[in-house]
Amino acid sequence: MKTLTYLAVLEPTGGKTYSVFFPDVPGCISTGKDLEDAVKNAKESLELHYYGLFKDEDEIPVPSDTVSKEDADGCIVSPVTIYPDIVVERFNNKKVKTNCTLPAWLKEIAENNHINYSQVLESAIKQKLGLNQ
Repeated sequence: MKTLTYLAVLEPTGGKTYSVFFPDVPGCISTGKDLEDAVKNAKESLELHYYGLFKDEDEIPVPSDTVSKEDADGCIVSPVTIYPDIVVERFNNKKVKTNCTLPAWLKEIAENNHINYSQVLESAIKQKLGLNQ
């Protein structure tokens, strides 16, 4: 399974809090209320950033195995590994909320019959697009 491991720089910001950035992934930043939270949030941020690059068909940065002295000075450097195929699969299949309109009488009958709107709409769209297996 393909993995990508980037080095995260966790910078103390006072108390137990940290700000996080990835020198190899410009714009990918995060924070944490403590070290454990910062590392967890760094991974979530990196996964989301990766997915955005993937969806936009942007170039995926190549991870390096070192961090510059000025980036690392006074900070903690931690490797963060993601699994690109799993990230894409998870975000592509994430359920999202959407609104639709129905006649009031149909909504009332559906509710009285305990119809799951999401399930019916998903099934109908798949059928309309010929995506049913």
